[in-house]
Amino acid sequence: MPFSFTILTIKDVIDILLVAFLLYKTYKLMKSSGSINVFTGILVFIVIWVIVSQVLQMRLLGSIFDKLVSVGVIAIIVLFQDEIRHFLLSLGSRHSTNSLLRFFKGKQKSDRGKEDIMPIVMACLNMSKGKVGALIVMERDFPLDDIARTGDIIDASINQRLIENIFFKNSPLHDGAMIISHKRIEAAGCILPVSHNLNIPKELGLRHRAALGISQETDAMAIIVSEETGGISIAYQGEFHLRLSAEELERMLTEATMQ
Repeated sequence: MPFSFTILTIKDVIDILLVAFLLYKTYKLMKSSGSINVFTGILVFIVIWVIVSQVLQMRLLGSIFDKLVSVGVIAIIVLFQDEIRHFLLSLGSRHSTNSLLRFFKGKQKSDRGKEDIMPIVMACLNMSKGKVGALIVMERDFPLDDIARTGDIIDASINQRLIENIFFKNSPLHDGAMIISHKRIEAAGCILPVSHNLNIPKELGLRHRAALGISQETDAMAIIVSEETGGISIAYQGEFHLRLSAEELERMLTEATMQ
């Protein structure tokens, strides 16, 4: 029997790239939420199912696996409902629209963004020097109205002194999170969902866990100032960026604003 090559068309290449992209996004979501072991177990089960049903063609065992797969789809939806919601959120974000607007508006948006970012950066630097704990959540595409309602509504312009006063150690709002939305301080003293990721370093406290939790459930960016060390960190897309300098903090906030 002569050996023949299978010619890949452009459609086949696009198909492979799309599947690889979906697997990569799923892997990142599972890794950030601490469910990577469950995800790996599902992949192993799928491989065994394909081998039993398609390669070895075991009818009885294959039919049992088929029934488990049909029921397992519903179980996966229930088990990973937060991860699925986050994945659909990332697909439906307005990044492409914002990129198009930046193309037409150009530098004006960037300058305006810096006016809103610098008070936050300077406030974080001052609180870092005084080892004043702080947790600031920057809303992006996903609305944080439910989170804001857990605290006190402020609805004030972004101001360095106001931020520092809210997180002052004797302030009644210093323990909660501040929500910044639509270039305004929307609320303070808010309660965030706490991440239960077992891979979080032990030296990181409740503020860091809360910041990671909100970054896993939404597309928000959370800034943390440690009360113990004064270090400035960011939780974004389910990952930590620890011990940031002033330049790194400004760069990350600017990039998030431009997206």
